Amino acid sequence: MSKARDEVFQVSESKKIQVCEESRAKLWKNVQSFIASQTVCLGYGSSRLPSTAAKHEVHAIMDDRTIDRVFAGCLEELPPVSSKIVRIFTSSTFTDTGLERNTLMAEVYPKIKEYCREKHGLEFQVVDMRWGVRDEATDDHMTTELCMREIVNCQRLSMGPNFVVFLGQKYGYRPIPTYILATELTLLKETLQQMGVDTHLLDLWYKVDKNAVPAMMILQPISTILVNFNNKRVPKLQSQDQAIWWDTLNKMQKLLRKAAHMCNVNGKMDHDAMHNYFMSVTEREVINGVLNVQNTKTSCIAYVRYINNINLQNIKKASNFIDIINRGIDAEAARLLGNLRDERLPNKIEASNMQKYTIEWMGREGISKDTHDEYLSNFLAHFYKSITKLVDRAMRKEDSSAQGVIVTEILQHLHACNNSVKVFYGREEALEKAKDYMMGKSDKPLILYGTGGCGKTSLLAQIAAMSFPWFKERNALPLLILRFLGTTPDSSALAPMLISLCQQISYNFMLPMEDIPDDLVPLTAHFKQLITYGTAEQPLIVFLDSVDQLTGARGEQIDMASLKDPKTLQEPEISRDYVLLRRILDAEDHFIEVTSLGEKLATQDVTNYQWRVVCNALAECSLPIFVKLVFAETCRWKSYSKPNDTLLATNVMDSIFKLFERMKCRLVYFHGKLLVMHALAYVTAAKSGLSETELEDLISMDDKVLDEYTNIIYPQFVVFLHYCGRNEKLTVYPQFRDAAKERYFKDEAMSIYFHSSIADYFLGIWGGGNPKPFLYTEIQKHRFGLKDRNAAADRKVPLQPLVFTGKDGKISRYNLRKFGELPFHLVRAKRFVDLNESVLFNYQWLHAKISSCPLQSCLSDFEDACLYMEDRDSSREIMLVADALRLGGAILMNHPQMLGPQLVGRLLPEMGSYPNVKKLLEQCDTQGLEHCALMPASHCFHTPGGPLKYSLEGHQFAVFGYQLTADFRYIVSISNKFVTWDLSTSDMSREVIPNIEGILQGLVISPDNRYCSAFSNINQTILLNMLTNEFQIFENPLEDNENITGLSLLNTHLIVYGHHSWVLFNINGDIEEKTVHPHELKPILQMNFDSLQDYTIVLWSGSLDETKMQWMTYIEGQAAVPLEFDGALAITADRERIFTLVERHDCSLVELTMTKSPLEWAITRVYEGNNDKLIQLQFSQNEQYIVGTFMFGFKVWNLDSGRMVTLLLPEGIRNISTKLLESNSCVLSKDAIYAIAGVRLVFQHLIKNLYVWDMANGELLKNLDAHFGRIIKIQSLTIGNWNSVITSSIDRTVKVWNINNIFEQVHVIDRHELQIDSISISPDAYIAATATRNCVGVWDLRIGRLIGKLADSPLGAIVTHAVVTKSGRYLVSAESGFYLIWNVHEGKVIYKETQESIKQMFLIEKDTVSITVSKVGGAELRELAIARSMPSGEKLFEFEFPIKTLRDVIPTSDDTLLVGPGFEKLKDTLYIFNSKTGLLMHKIVLKYPNFKDYTSLLPMPRRATQIALIDSDKGNILDVKNKKFIRSVPKWGGQCTRDGKFGLYAPGRGGLELIELKHGKSVRTFIPKVAEGVFTIICMFNKTNEYVLYYHGGRKTIRVFRTADAKIIADYRVPAELSSIDSTSDGKSLVLGTVDGCVTVLVLADPTKPDIRDYLKELPSRNEEIAKREAKRFTQIYFKTAAKMVALAHRVQNAAESRKDDVDKAETNQDASKDQQAHLEKSFTTDSESGITISSEHTLTEQRANGTK
Repeated sequence: MSKARDEVFQVSESKKIQVCEESRAKLWKNVQSFIASQTVCLGYGSSRLPSTAAKHEVHAIMDDRTIDRVFAGCLEELPPVSSKIVRIFTSSTFTDTGLERNTLMAEVYPKIKEYCREKHGLEFQVVDMRWGVRDEATDDHMTTELCMREIVNCQRLSMGPNFVVFLGQKYGYRPIPTYILATELTLLKETLQQMGVDTHLLDLWYKVDKNAVPAMMILQPISTILVNFNNKRVPKLQSQDQAIWWDTLNKMQKLLRKAAHMCNVNGKMDHDAMHNYFMSVTEREVINGVLNVQNTKTSCIAYVRYINNINLQNIKKASNFIDIINRGIDAEAARLLGNLRDERLPNKIEASNMQKYTIEWMGREGISKDTHDEYLSNFLAHFYKSITKLVDRAMRKEDSSAQGVIVTEILQHLHACNNSVKVFYGREEALEKAKDYMMGKSDKPLILYGTGGCGKTSLLAQIAAMSFPWFKERNALPLLILRFLGTTPDSSALAPMLISLCQQISYNFMLPMEDIPDDLVPLTAHFKQLITYGTAEQPLIVFLDSVDQLTGARGEQIDMASLKDPKTLQEPEISRDYVLLRRILDAEDHFIEVTSLGEKLATQDVTNYQWRVVCNALAECSLPIFVKLVFAETCRWKSYSKPNDTLLATNVMDSIFKLFERMKCRLVYFHGKLLVMHALAYVTAAKSGLSETELEDLISMDDKVLDEYTNIIYPQFVVFLHYCGRNEKLTVYPQFRDAAKERYFKDEAMSIYFHSSIADYFLGIWGGGNPKPFLYTEIQKHRFGLKDRNAAADRKVPLQPLVFTGKDGKISRYNLRKFGELPFHLVRAKRFVDLNESVLFNYQWLHAKISSCPLQSCLSDFEDACLYMEDRDSSREIMLVADALRLGGAILMNHPQMLGPQLVGRLLPEMGSYPNVKKLLEQCDTQGLEHCALMPASHCFHTPGGPLKYSLEGHQFAVFGYQLTADFRYIVSISNKFVTWDLSTSDMSREVIPNIEGILQGLVISPDNRYCSAFSNINQTILLNMLTNEFQIFENPLEDNENITGLSLLNTHLIVYGHHSWVLFNINGDIEEKTVHPHELKPILQMNFDSLQDYTIVLWSGSLDETKMQWMTYIEGQAAVPLEFDGALAITADRERIFTLVERHDCSLVELTMTKSPLEWAITRVYEGNNDKLIQLQFSQNEQYIVGTFMFGFKVWNLDSGRMVTLLLPEGIRNISTKLLESNSCVLSKDAIYAIAGVRLVFQHLIKNLYVWDMANGELLKNLDAHFGRIIKIQSLTIGNWNSVITSSIDRTVKVWNINNIFEQVHVIDRHELQIDSISISPDAYIAATATRNCVGVWDLRIGRLIGKLADSPLGAIVTHAVVTKSGRYLVSAESGFYLIWNVHEGKVIYKETQESIKQMFLIEKDTVSITVSKVGGAELRELAIARSMPSGEKLFEFEFPIKTLRDVIPTSDDTLLVGPGFEKLKDTLYIFNSKTGLLMHKIVLKYPNFKDYTSLLPMPRRATQIALIDSDKGNILDVKNKKFIRSVPKWGGQCTRDGKFGLYAPGRGGLELIELKHGKSVRTFIPKVAEGVFTIICMFNKTNEYVLYYHGGRKTIRVFRTADAKIIADYRVPAELSSIDSTSDGKSLVLGTVDGCVTVLVLADPTKPDIRDYLKELPSRNEEIAKREAKRFTQIYFKTAAKMVALAHRVQNAAESRKDDVDKAETNQDASKDQQAHLEKSFTTDSESGITISSEHTLTEQRANGTK
């Protein structure tokens, strides 16, 4: 072996510097022997290995029979799993091919690596065992074995080529065997002895190992006999021992070859056995890599190079290229090489895969770059072409179809099962239980549970393997569905796992895979349906291993109870999940505990002493993982091993440490301490492990390692592989991971170093050819004669882009490895600046990660950073972005393109305070436009950091109820479906849609949280199993079909009740009892059951004038004396105390307890001081307080001290009772510091605010804008660290409020109380007028703020229309039967006239004339149009015409004519009026071809006399002046460009096309004709016709297309349903009005426009200076006269005086009145956030006020 090592890479002195630089650059990739030497197991279950032991062949498209067997789960004759790695073994002698291999390493391998990664998503790896192996590697003679092992690995793993051989004229090193059969060596020694040859050398160096079966003779490590062989500290002694060894080796070679030859001659040994002693390492590699391979065409390449005229005079140089012995050519070696190179190899390998070159010996070196440049160029080109061709061929055979993908997934798990079964032992009792279960009829899953490492996986695999013979006994053929969860990407998360299960089941039962849903909820339902397809002849068995490794659809851990399968075996850890499963499954026989194996275990042959050592260790611990470690250790023992070498640990952790120590010693011995330490540290530091290629790259960037080595060798150990779209994943036992961290990762400085190095790698700083600087050592500087130590070299590492794109520029996949590793390492390296710039505040990073990973994965990066960051301001800034993502999570999870708009819309108010937030938003305005070109012009979404914690959005109807589960972990809410929310993450955990008509109400949850139930308004009851998502629907079971009024739910029973009866269901849905309520008693209002014997009933007469009620109590079936009470009642959770109002104590709160004899409620305490009638009583969460609701507010009693606090609502706001015992709730914060309430109605207006009081003094502190719909329910959550309030509303949301942040700055979003009905834009003033039901809003579009609310009558105004002039000075509106003209700047009505039933308003003649259209008439419907002068209001003319259906009047495009769509003499008729005089010009009876009832009219642009009538399938163009039909345009929907040339076609079921109106042809398709459901569709051009806008009511998205090329540039998800939309005249912005009352201005920021980014920068929301100027543009509109102020104050004072008897008598009435008056005056006159409501009862009000004054 030393002679092989002596073949050193030598260069002339003149090229030392050049070679040093080249070799230094190449060393970065010379890592292969480390990856290819002896495997050291770091501890993984064999079931985790997705590979197969069979030799790898390309996973080509399989025949139908094989595919059927795979889908059926058959474990026999499995084809191999396709790989995602191209791994080639390069075989050659070392010194003669150094030039070729060096050049390949430097120039070709990086190109092939990039080719494989970019085109096919494959990793390219090269294993070159000739790269500078250290002398120590010779010591144990394992190099040859390692080479052979690595060849097998390459054949098993590689996709396509796996072996390349370079042959020249040198046969190479011929070692003696390391292992020889004891019988064979005995034969050889006997032969030598018969020949009179001394064999003492063989006796000395070979020892017999009797532990091996059969016994083997093992060549001893050199240093055990020649102790100074590796002693580098004493070079002289080392040199002496090395000389002795090489001499000894030469002698043993001759002895063994001589004996083998004689045995062969004598017929005692065949030729192959004899040749084993003559064979070189290279030939052995060729035999295993080529000659023994069945198909070489797809996997092997050979290169043969002949050199003519080798200069034998320079024997030293010549010996590098030919075999030399005794200063002459080694004839025997030449003969053996010729046989291999010229005969056997060409006869085996394909001719196309073998290339030959002949060159001349030139110069002193013989062969070099300078002298053989043409040869090298041809060789490199051919090599690159050959490898890529074989890779392409392999990928063509790879089945990349959807079926091929699922086949690969199934195969991985089937192979994992087979690997586990190979090492299975024992467990007969557990197997018998499993067999009984599978042969039985149970439809519940069987659970295997136990501690980590106890063997659950192996047992489950064995059960799966045994299922086929078990069912064969019954003549049944089972379908086996097997998943080792967490071992592949599609088995790591719930949704992909369920999809793969459904695909496998669907294939077996010949069901279409297209029917498999993508969304989790329907997917779960589909899976439950599929698992019912199993039959007795073809049973369906589902095996799920490690269900605790399964994550939810968004990355969170899931409850294992989400699955319930027939014949399903699951394997949880003993944890909360196990407890949950115990709750689901009551049957004890469905749980099998997997325990330790015990001491009766098999092992290999060992000595008696060694056997006792094993038994003693197993007596201490017999967990399977420990047994594996013991077995691995004993496999190393030889029969001659010393006792000190056969020690065993007694527990798992010590065994792991011992393994690490042995591994470290061995690797350090071979490869040096620094290299081993750094390699292991990188693996340990990695969050999800490292692939081999990644480890190579990291070492190549590590200057500390490179400084120690001139030649680098990497021994192989099993690396924690993580799936990144390319590599398989190995699941490692946690014990090994923890032990590695403890052993190799204690030093903080080193920890930062390694994390920082990995961060640099995933940042891609030195990738893509960017040279990394380094310093030569002083030794290297002197050795190579360098002038400077500074240098730089390309480390040959890849770039790390966020996404990989194909040739078409489209994203092919995401860099998931970077997403998982980079934030983790930047945080632990404390590189927070890089973390902010590259991750947390980097738009491209956030968009790519949200597009490819669960949102929770992205949020965890922010949370992790905050844990390590000490600066509070920085943490605050980080959490602002995290909370913004969380608030927008419901949209971002399905619409990642909305990242930019979401961040901008939420964080703009924080832009000036936080520099990193500002940078992020600037990126959104520049880079985000590529994903969504609609960008908010101003703040328009809830800003994070305030009291709003979550907004839970997922209901399509109002949320009429919700309940918290008993563990306060989930919220269950109802509308027309059940939705379960995870409170810790705000994620939707479950959604169950019972598909019933009507809205659900009356939600109740069983005490054990297992079931919930609700009933609908059509008297259907749904009972839902919350653990399995199964539900039952019961039709109305009550007597005489009376209405259901409520439910009560126990763990075992459901009670459905009405006013006169109730029905008892068991939990299976069977009716057990019906009870009719006695008619002599009052009707039932409410029932509540604690058990079937303990319950209460509330009785009430049903008359709204009667508030007296009766409380009936039943204890153990015995009725207590009824309790009469008045209005409100609350009972404690333990059912022992009642608080209520009783008649004899008037309005005082009384406490009652139950007496046993007689059984009745007795008063135990009276709380005095209350004089208000209570309409509801409710306890605080801890029951220390009770809250009473009365008309003007709330009363809160401390039940310990008796203290009462009165909380008054603002003037005009009242608590009302919609149902007895129920009204508005007030809840308390943690420690009862604040009280929070939401109320329903105020003067017929919805109240959507939360009111916050100080409990210390009852002062109203804050008023929160909470919902845009009425608040239905409010509940506190004050458990643990939670200090929150939960509200639900008819706006379809449930919101969670953090009371701790109640006083944090909140950036309010202006909005109306009611939905926006219409929008009118003033292009000159850049304002918009919005019409809502109760007022007209005036909005400044530059800043997105509501600057005024205009209503002539602030109480009870009904506004239907509003139109603003282009100048923005005047506005016309229709309000409560009046026509109004407003001066916008003064906020004053300047003209008012009665006009009833206004249906249309518009302006003509450059806004100098307003046209108002009303519907009039009785029996005959008519339209009345009145023209008035602007702004005087003078009536110019009016006209009427009869109608059948109300349609809009339109002006022609030049405003000369007005066209009225009428109906006369039973015919559709157009009335044409003069727009200046109102005179009827003429009538047109509609008679054109294919006439249909039309829906709308529009003027044709640039055609002064033409209009279009739009019907259901076409547009019809008429000349109204000449009474002429022009043409029909098929499919036209009525929208057209300003020039009238193009229109749009948007059918209700989906699709959008651009139509040329002259010929009616479709010229562009924006949206193909795909079914998107029948929903509200709005499509239009923007005002400049550059873009087409398309709103889909079902998707709630606005899609924007360029008109010119039909390319989509935005897909904007609106937060609420769109009610109106318009475009500004410059075409740069859209103005949206939504049902929540918000107006949003979106900039149409086409990224192809060069000036659009500058336009965004100059918006007031982005530029402080411009914002200050903009603020002065509009002043707040205040009341203009003191008279109005006096009138308002007078009204307030009267209201206050009328209430003086209702407030607390302890307070002075006068003071209270003054305080309330001042407060109410302020509330009516100042409102800086949402504008002012202007009262303009101008004439009469002012006169009254003056009179009063």
